[in-house]
Amino acid sequence: MRATQVTTGRTFAVAMDHGEDFFTALTAFCRDHDVRAAHIPTFIGGFSTARLVGSCGPLKNPEQPLWEEVQVDSLEVLGGGTLAWDAEAGRVAPHIHVTAGLKAASADGRTSHLLGGTVQFVTELIIEEITAPALTRPRAADLFDVPLLTFGDGE
Repeated sequence: MRATQVTTGRTFAVAMDHGEDFFTALTAFCRDHDVRAAHIPTFIGGFSTARLVGSCGPLKNPEQPLWEEVQVDSLEVLGGGTLAWDAEAGRVAPHIHVTAGLKAASADGRTSHLLGGTVQFVTELIIEEITAPALTRPRAADLFDVPLLTFGDGE
């Protein structure tokens, strides 16, 4: 386990509007407000469509990360995550997970890593900035290139 105490800065309430791309809007928010690290304790909303990490078939190797995705439509979501700086890309790297109910399937549920989504009606987030230490998300070559959260000193 790795852990560190963090210093929080500003707290924002963000409402994404109908038709917006979730990650495009989140990236624009971070750029416009100079947020380089944060956590999203929770968000709620709807997506007309979303891409989640998942597979419709058996996993070839359950010990490795899954890079495949599935698309789901018309869903309500509850999610949360972290934002850390990606120095290579020069932008914030979000790590967002959601639990979603598929409206057309008796709210049948899906839970996974969010890869993309289009807002339906509204999605509401609370974003709490972390000002120290610097959070980064370098890829761990020895762990299937998974981007891992690090705290300022690389720990």
